[in-house]
Amino acid sequence: MKKISIALSVVFTLALTTVSCVDNPYVTEDNYLNKPNAGHSWVIGLQKQMALTTNIIVINAEITSDNYFNNYTQYSKVFDQPQIDYFDPDVNNLQASIQALREMATYGLEVVLPKDPTLTETDIAYMNFCKGYANLLGGELFLGLPESNLGPVITAQDMLKKAVENFTKAYELETKADSKNAYALFIARANYRLGNKAQAKQYAEMAIATPNLLYNIQFDGKNSVPNEMQNATYDALPNRLAPLPRLDYLDPKFFSVGTPQNDQKSLALAKGEEGYLILAEIALATQDIAGSKYQLYQLLDLVASRPTELVDDKRETRNGGIRPDYPLKEVKVRFDANAPEKEGYVLDRQKGKVLVSKVSGTKVTKADIESITTADELLYTIYLLRQEIFISEGRRLADLGIKFPISQIEAGNNAHVSAEYTKALIPDFIPAKAGMDDFTTDATTGTVTMKYDMNKVLVTHKNSPYIMPLFK
Repeated sequence: MKKISIALSVVFTLALTTVSCVDNPYVTEDNYLNKPNAGHSWVIGLQKQMALTTNIIVINAEITSDNYFNNYTQYSKVFDQPQIDYFDPDVNNLQASIQALREMATYGLEVVLPKDPTLTETDIAYMNFCKGYANLLGGELFLGLPESNLGPVITAQDMLKKAVENFTKAYELETKADSKNAYALFIARANYRLGNKAQAKQYAEMAIATPNLLYNIQFDGKNSVPNEMQNATYDALPNRLAPLPRLDYLDPKFFSVGTPQNDQKSLALAKGEEGYLILAEIALATQDIAGSKYQLYQLLDLVASRPTELVDDKRETRNGGIRPDYPLKEVKVRFDANAPEKEGYVLDRQKGKVLVSKVSGTKVTKADIESITTADELLYTIYLLRQEIFISEGRRLADLGIKFPISQIEAGNNAHVSAEYTKALIPDFIPAKAGMDDFTTDATTGTVTMKYDMNKVLVTHKNSPYIMPLFK
């Protein structure tokens, strides 16, 4: 398996900077910048910030989407509704984490790099990547964000364009083939969100030159940077997040064997599956149904090759307290009231160890794809695959078209923030009152029926300006 990992060192070195809130009288900016290898310690600090930003983004994006319901009290109680207010501290934390990553990367490139000639092209590429990733997250998840500290606000589209520029610099500087392909996939992802079919296709094809590409970020439980999704879905008792019943078989993606502190699973920021999904959707958007199916066949071969593991999950009861009726036995599931009953989606974890997909999993088969006869059916399948393959990775929210507002703290301190950026974008086809997570249970058979099949909803509203950018 081709795998690139952003590894966190045993001891994180994060120097005093303009983005730090710690005033250390023994470390001045000049003192730090004139130390040998200052740039390398800065890269380590960026690695830590990448992990911290990933944690905040993933946990909140998963709750806000239809992937997970917060069945406890540790995280946001309102994002599930979805209720997103600019004065919510979680909104501020999301924004601050993205901006911290961007500002650290910018400082590294503009201030640290000129002072440290020992930085390698790979180091510089990584700094550009971090800046691009911050812009990508901003563009996917926010209506707009300040371009710099207290600076003018730029739109989601402009952030995505900047992400393309940053990722392209990273790609051009990087000398290792697998890392270049990973950066190419990020370029494809940003262009996909922009609706740029030709560029998205070009870079997706370049990325899958490493078909089993896996660009991971690692966490460090010994140094207080654990994988928060792992904590929320496996390590903590009670497990705080409960997946949609039709996604139950994919949870937990992250788990520990032995002491959680010593076993924090990595999380994929990019993987080859996305290249095939982008290419399949582009083919469909250009009326090439056969070509779209071909890409999905390749995708399923890749998913089948990904590692799995048998995991003891007997402690999982789904009963954090807010909703006590989550199914715990092997019951049938209907994706909505008009859908057929399906088996194998809800697992009985008391029977023994459950099979966990560590990178990607799905119940879609090649036979399912072969039987599809219409473009809308194929589009539905692509988005179902996107949901299943990217679960627990914070990716679903962008597909739903939901965007966060700029926080009240920013708005109160930055004169450039206008009122239009302080209200969340929640498309009118998104159900209210936690409808995306809602289901009923047949008292006799135990069959679970989802209130909404959101992938069906997305296809019905494919002409909305907020979703499915390749069809505009």
